[in-house]
Amino acid sequence: MDAEASLDSLPQDPGTERPVRMVDPELVKRWGSAKGELVELLSQVRERAGGVAGFRLGPGLTVLVTDPQAVQEVLALRADRYVKRSHRARLLIGDGVMAATGEAWKRQRRLLQAQFTGTGMRRFEQRITEAARSTSERWEAYARTGEVLDVGKEMHRFALDAIWRSLTGHPLDDETALELEAVTAVGTALPTLPADAEQARDSVATDLARIDAVAERAIEAARSGVTGPDGPGVLHVLVDAGAERPEYTDQLIRDELVTLLAAGHETTATTLTWLYLLLDQYPAAREQALAEGGEGSERRRRAIQALIHETLRLYPSAWLLPRHAAEDDTLAGHTVEAGTDILVCPYLTHRDPRLWPDPERFDPRRFLTPGGRPAHPGAYLPFGIGPRACLGLQFALRESTILLEHLLPAFTPSFSSTPTKASYGITVRPAGPTPATLKPVAV
Repeated sequence: MDAEASLDSLPQDPGTERPVRMVDPELVKRWGSAKGELVELLSQVRERAGGVAGFRLGPGLTVLVTDPQAVQEVLALRADRYVKRSHRARLLIGDGVMAATGEAWKRQRRLLQAQFTGTGMRRFEQRITEAARSTSERWEAYARTGEVLDVGKEMHRFALDAIWRSLTGHPLDDETALELEAVTAVGTALPTLPADAEQARDSVATDLARIDAVAERAIEAARSGVTGPDGPGVLHVLVDAGAERPEYTDQLIRDELVTLLAAGHETTATTLTWLYLLLDQYPAAREQALAEGGEGSERRRRAIQALIHETLRLYPSAWLLPRHAAEDDTLAGHTVEAGTDILVCPYLTHRDPRLWPDPERFDPRRFLTPGGRPAHPGAYLPFGIGPRACLGLQFALRESTILLEHLLPAFTPSFSSTPTKASYGITVRPAGPTPATLKPVAV
């Protein structure tokens, strides 16, 4: 371990302050010349300067934060000082809750929070289960015929079906599924779009129009009182809010609907795809999870959830969380000036060998064994922490668990090829298709 980098892991006198360690500008220059992935630069910054490290991508200062205590301070303890200025997906989600700030964000978050916790979450159980059964039936057909499927596309279809049922009360039909592929298309394109807002919008105008058309039809159906087989969904709550609160215009309802569609399926689908790719490398992990208990048992459920958590450790839903220092502050003993850009990087925190022994290895037992994972809340944050943590956390974990309870005991994908790299955009995706055939598991 680099002696200087390890300084950040040592206890600091709370009465002392020191400047953020800066990385040699030549490192950033070489990275830019090579046109490497941002994650490669951030990895080198962390390695050379520790858990609170400064560098310059442009004229302003950027501080990379991977130290757990500093992560907790930025996202949870002093979230009012480290704020979101905008969201990279605003072109897609508009003023939805993920992009909103200030009092607007508080109002929007308050309305939606109740839908995705406690009693609200229990209303979705049957809808998620039906989506999982539909996926299981498709997989049974694939297993009988030997037809090749793409595991990533299957996970997207399941996750989109689960969130669509929860939002509208209706199962996802083929036509709507086809139109909503535009959500993924825009999300994938975002990191490469022109900096000019008008040019960026023009680049994805066709896909945005497809999304808007689906949203308009769904909103009109909800407003007319149409409900699905399982009753009203979250969209009906938004429409009801529009009848009582002037701020809930049709545009804001559209933005919230698209936000929940995008966030509610993309991250779950990606996590499940990674999980199956990891199980292909570590097949014993699947056997160990199923051996923990019988069908429907709490022991098996905990073991499946450990598979999910370990996947999220390696490939967190939010791999990079940008913030902006609204005022001068002292961050984990480091002086941070107002105006500094902050990059919290769960991806690197989750792969820090000082926190996670043998961090590159897929080992779900970390989440089953007492003391197997760090206790500090800033050491594991696949959905963020603090007031802006993902409000769909419980939904994502529950739908992933339910699907795996259906699929893991019955099928094993045999991949004909697997992606060799990851793509680091808004999420961390496998960089390529995931074709496979299914082997039914003998009972």
